[in-house]
Formats: sequence, structure tokens, C-alpha cells
Amino acid sequence: MVRQRTDAILIAGGTTFLINRKRFNELALKRRLPTMFSVREGVEAGGLVAYGTNMTDFVARSAAYVDKILKGAKPSDLAVEQPTKFELVINLKTAKALGLRIPQSVLARADEMIQ
Repeated sequence: MVRQRTDAILIAGGTTFLINRKRFNELALKRRLPTMFSVREGVEAGGLVAYGTNMTDFVARSAAYVDKILKGAKPSDLAVEQPTKFELVINLKTAKALGLRIPQSVLARADEMIQ
């Protein structure tokens, strides 16, 4: 990434990145690269920003489907649902460490700001 002069890193998902999110963010911050995740856990581990599905809500909806199936519902009879709850999480500490100023218009839209 250094040789390619990367300006930022987008982590769309994946178990490898999620498991190693803290180390990944440490390396990115060392190289002064902002990171964007699709889940808040990446920002809680030091990433700059996350925008994506609220995983708590997603898991709860999944559990409701499992409950219906265990109670006898046929999976093919269950409606397909799309996520409806998305969140924008910003890590202000990381922004400061990177020397970035987040515009007020973006901060106003954030669901949560980590200090």
C-alpha cells in the first residue's frame, strides 16, 4: 500500500479483517492511512469511520428466523428481509491522530462518535 501511495483503506467485510481489526488499524494508523469499515467494531478498534448494517439488529433478526424454523416454519415460506437499520460511526480520536477534520455536516449525520 505504501508503494502504491494508497490514500485510504476500505474494509467491506470479511472474517480475517474483523478478527484482526485492532492490529490492522494499528498498522494503518502508523502509515497515516484512514480506514473505513462496514461494521462499527472496526471503528471501536481504532478505525476512522464505519457505515453499514447494525450488526446487533442483524443478529436479532437472524435469531427470529431461527426461532420460526425451530418452531416448524418452512424456510421457503419465510419472507426475505433486507437490512433496514444502518449506522454511521466516527472515531474522533483517530481523526485527530490522522490530522483530519471531519466536516460538521458529516458529524451531524453520525449515529455515534467515539471520543
